[in-house]
Amino acid sequence: MQNPKFVMKNRDGAYHFHLTASNGEIVLVSQKYASLTGAENAIASVKANAPLEERYERRRSRKEEPYFVLKAANGEVIGTSEMYASSAAMENGMAAVQRAAPGAGMERWGER
Repeated sequence: MQNPKFVMKNRDGAYHFHLTASNGEIVLVSQKYASLTGAENAIASVKANAPLEERYERRRSRKEEPYFVLKAANGEVIGTSEMYASSAAMENGMAAVQRAAPGAGMERWGER
């Protein structure tokens, strides 16, 4: 088991991050941000909003696969899950984000 962490990447001048749970699985991914500060602010927002059940929106893809988004207090999406095979698996993914995000560390791509 490893510690939950946010992994920040800079690709083609755009920053994005993902959150890994203690089992190493990616449980949430961000959109792209034009600046490092924007991405860092989004991580702070994920940490603050992840514990709050009302910040999660359950959705279905065009293929009817369940997934969820995490929203900030202003309603903006700050993270998106993977597509799940079942609603139960999606609920487990949401619980993993709730547990992992508040205390997750930070790693920038290439740093250890």
